[in-house]
Amino acid sequence: MGTDGPSRARLRAYRRGHLAEYAAALFLLAKGYRIVGLRYRTKIGEIDIIARKRDLVACIEVKARQSEESAVFAVSGTAQRRIRAASDLWLSRQPDAHRLSLRYDIVAVLPWRVPVHLKDAF
Repeated sequence: MGTDGPSRARLRAYRRGHLAEYAAALFLLAKGYRIVGLRYRTKIGEIDIIARKRDLVACIEVKARQSEESAVFAVSGTAQRRIRAASDLWLSRQPDAHRLSLRYDIVAVLPWRVPVHLKDAF
């Protein structure tokens, strides 16, 4: 493999992740959610998708994996803490924060299948 091998693999993974996020967002829209944030980044952490349905806000981690199980195990405790910290920051900036309830979900984007929405995953 040449000198550009690892960077090509990283670029492919980056693109695959973005495509998975878009697929998950479309899937959530079809389920009646409103997407209020896509790749919400802070110094503390990042949330792949922030989706809202009435007064429920779902902070969603998207994982493109071969199975649901591997998607769940791919969200480490550290990642969960960073997502929670970023969601606290996002929530603090919402004028109706007092009305909202937060939930942390995972959307597993699996090959050649409809995405799987795992509610209250962590």
